Amino acid sequence: MAAQRINGLDWNGITGELDANGAAVIGPLLAPEECAVLVEAYGRPELFRSRVVMARHGFGRGEYQYFAAPLPSLVAELREALYARLAPVANAWAARLRLPAFPDRHADYLALCHAAGQTRPTPLLLRYGAGDYNCLHQDLYGDLAFPLQVAIVLDAPGRDFSGGEFVVTEQRPRMQSRVAVFNPGQGAAVVFAVNERPVAGARGDYRVRMRHGVSRLHSGQRHTLGVIFHDAR
Repeated sequence: MAAQRINGLDWNGITGELDANGAAVIGPLLAPEECAVLVEAYGRPELFRSRVVMARHGFGRGEYQYFAAPLPSLVAELREALYARLAPVANAWAARLRLPAFPDRHADYLALCHAAGQTRPTPLLLRYGAGDYNCLHQDLYGDLAFPLQVAIVLDAPGRDFSGGEFVVTEQRPRMQSRVAVFNPGQGAAVVFAVNERPVAGARGDYRVRMRHGVSRLHSGQRHTLGVIFHDAR
């Protein structure tokens, strides 16, 4: 069902938004009952390989857990279906930046990651409470990195939490940073550049560095499913 929703999105429009701004709101990808299943999963430690308390590492406040292999079926379905739709965008960007192309199938890309020693799954669940936030960062875990990732909001803004907006910044050469703020609804997502994206300039394409984070939560609790397509060392 999630794959059908993904395939039914306006991918021409999404591609245009990603090319213009490096990020786009998409969805909804998940129904409320699917969101509830994932929120409940946070309390099941057998599903995860590690837990990170952000304050211990200077990442912000809040916590997250990386899923263990094999991934839950819904997470695996989302990862595979989203990769298939984002691979053409990634390859267009790679061609513009003169980088190697990505395989069409996610299984083939994971095989490359594993051959490079990146074998640990990276999809994760994040949990924020009042006062929590996530500092600007990039999710890079080794030499190989797929250039796009997806963050799906599992709770309802305005009902379950306030604040906690998704923030993306880009740093263009010799310019101050540009900031974009997103507040997708329950089950909807932000797809965004992980590290760098191409931008057309007077002398051809140049690289713009991207970072992302989450603003301070004012009240309630916010869970997010992060779908990262490269695995980690």
